[in-house]
Amino acid sequence: MLRFFLFLLGLAQLRRAGLLLGLGMLAAVPARAQFRDKPHKPATVTARPPAAVLPADPPAVRVKLFQAASLANQFKDSEALAVYQEVLGLAPTHYLALWQSAVLSVRIGGRYSDETRKSAYFNAARGYADRALLLRPEGGESNYAVALALFNQATLYSAGARLTAFRDLRSHVYLATERRPDLPEAWQLLGRWQYRVAHYNLLERIYSKLVLGDVPDGGDSREAMDDLEKAHQLAPKNLQFCYDLARMCRYQGRRRRAIEVLRAAEKIPPITSDDLVISRLCRKMLPPLLRADARYQKRQGRDRVPPAASDSAKSAVGSTGRSE
Repeated sequence: MLRFFLFLLGLAQLRRAGLLLGLGMLAAVPARAQFRDKPHKPATVTARPPAAVLPADPPAVRVKLFQAASLANQFKDSEALAVYQEVLGLAPTHYLALWQSAVLSVRIGGRYSDETRKSAYFNAARGYADRALLLRPEGGESNYAVALALFNQATLYSAGARLTAFRDLRSHVYLATERRPDLPEAWQLLGRWQYRVAHYNLLERIYSKLVLGDVPDGGDSREAMDDLEKAHQLAPKNLQFCYDLARMCRYQGRRRRAIEVLRAAEKIPPITSDDLVISRLCRKMLPPLLRADARYQKRQGRDRVPPAASDSAKSAVGSTGRSE
């Protein structure tokens, strides 16, 4: 009996020890729920506006932008540029003000005959354009502004620097037409660049291949004419586009198309002094083309005389001679 009691006491102690051991193991091993990922609170993300949407401008900036646009529409480029510069004083990273300032600076600088003033405006335009490009590397307007500044700066450079500028602006002008196919100035610039590269002389081609790697791709007269046609279609009342297209058609032997464009340009009233100069150039180009076309039509008329008519004329002459 005593042995049986001791046996039960020992069994109870073993069960107690096993229970404590199990509790210790449970305490040492994490619960199943502990292996689950703790629910994370959704991160607070600051909503960014889409790349194509400009942030709202302060009221003072909006007023000045409206004023600058009104002045530009009135062809008061210097006053418009001054207002855009005021906008940049309030908002130095304003994209619209930057690329518009670049375009206006090129336009103003192109009116000067003094290369020093030209260079100052073109360099300022390049600065504005580069700042706009930093804000929007893929923007059509920023790339157009850079290409425009480079193209005009190249007119003041030496031969090697000019060819380097033509090489560098290629990607910008193509991207401008890709991103802003509705911008006629971009198509005009692309056409002028293509025609210029297509007519590199021998020394320019050798220099481009030896120093710059190769002649830039895309130089083609037909493509240049097509791009100028696109610019003219988008802005048919622009006298500069008419003049560029007519001159290109004359160079490429498309005399009838050149006459058509120039006759349309005669009906466009010039507004600014620049328009007046271009209108006079268009009127000066037209008469020689009309005379050349008249001579061509006259030659074609002689060549198109039917053989039967010529035979009858000869027979008439012969019969007259016999009767005499």
